[in-house]
Amino acid sequence: MTSFIGDILCKIEAKGRFLFPSVLKKQLENEQDKFVIKKDIYENCLVLYTLEEWQRQIDFIRSKLNPYNKEHSRFLREFYRDTAEITMDTSGRILVPKRLLDLANIKKEVYLLGLDTKIEIWAKEIYEKIEHSDEEFADLAQKLLGENNE
Repeated sequence: MTSFIGDILCKIEAKGRFLFPSVLKKQLENEQDKFVIKKDIYENCLVLYTLEEWQRQIDFIRSKLNPYNKEHSRFLREFYRDTAEITMDTSGRILVPKRLLDLANIKKEVYLLGLDTKIEIWAKEIYEKIEHSDEEFADLAQKLLGENNE
């Protein structure tokens, strides 16, 4: 299973392509060149999955949802909205559909943020405005991962 780490600033070409950073390419298993990209559910960014990880996501969703349930069907429709399969070209570039770039307000530069099994793609201006203090992060870590001493 591929695991991504690092945050890398990349330039977006006029056609909507960016060069997939070599540091992330080295983290890919089996020389994968096909991905699924979609709008994130919670944040104003895009998410890039390897096909293997995308299949894991779909298998998880299938195990939880019944497509004949109206509410589940609505979720599935929204989940698959703004999704595309993309391929890295022979020069190591990835072309992001313009509609997805527009949804995430991506113009000239992006941060690629490796988050274990996925890569978040953030507009530089948005990513650099996200601020959390060290104390807030420590409190969150304790809340989610720490021992409950109460």
